[in-house]
Amino acid sequence: MSKVILLDHPLIKHKITIIRDKNTGSKEFRELVKEISTLMAYEVTRDFPLENIEIETPITKMKSPVISGKKVGLVPILRAGLGMVDGMLDLIPAAKVGHIGVYRDPETLKPVEYYCKLPQDVSERDLILLDPMLATGGSASAAIEILKNSGATNIKLVCLIAAPEGIETVQKAAPDVDIYLAAIDERLNEHAYIVPGLGDAGDRLFGTK
Repeated sequence: MSKVILLDHPLIKHKITIIRDKNTGSKEFRELVKEISTLMAYEVTRDFPLENIEIETPITKMKSPVISGKKVGLVPILRAGLGMVDGMLDLIPAAKVGHIGVYRDPETLKPVEYYCKLPQDVSERDLILLDPMLATGGSASAAIEILKNSGATNIKLVCLIAAPEGIETVQKAAPDVDIYLAAIDERLNEHAYIVPGLGDAGDRLFGTK
């Protein structure tokens, strides 16, 4: 079974509280989602392997660790996942960025794929799948399946807020994909929104309804 890693740093908790507030406007919401994503990137990359290289400081030569040839891909689920990309790129600027478009059918609540563009060497990259909200888990599970069908073998899912139902769905569908979260909420309501949640992340990011 995949691991669920809850990142409970005080700065993350503080910023999550502000984006939950219905009075937080789109500009501040976007800035905070980026900041939270940067803080999460620190933990998501914790297991990156290192190798020692020789450098010369102003004082002497030495061997010092650098990341060992890691090839990373960021894959936001459109459209809300776009809000997390820049924050991740701040810490992993060499990462390539793919995009997956999946929406939830309002009648069936099932995921529907409408777009996919990935790096050509996706099978060689450690992929970080981005989506602010893990609600039913349908879209995330569908995106993971798309990545695997494209040759991906190493995937992490990074979300800001999750419902227990979504976590369970992803763990059953993709037991090899670890899930990184900033908060785990109570439940889904009858409209499949996370409670207490923060509403529709895409609408709040882009000022739409």
